[in-house]
Amino acid sequence: MEDINELEEKLVELQHEHKDLDDIIDRLQESAAVDLFQMKRLQKKKLMLKDQIQKIKSEIIPDIIA
Repeated sequence: MEDINELEEKLVELQHEHKDLDDIIDRLQESAAVDLFQMKRLQKKKLMLKDQIQKIKSEIIPDIIA
């Protein structure tokens, strides 16, 4: 298992990349000539990043059994 500090660093990095992709997608949607293939590819990558972020968050903050 990775060290908590490493996980937190990776989490910040992934969140930053996710935000950057969100900004890029927004700009592409506003442009006149939208490349749908590129848009779908970026959206898929953004979704994969979101999944990785959730996974790391669950590793950092384990479930508490009530």
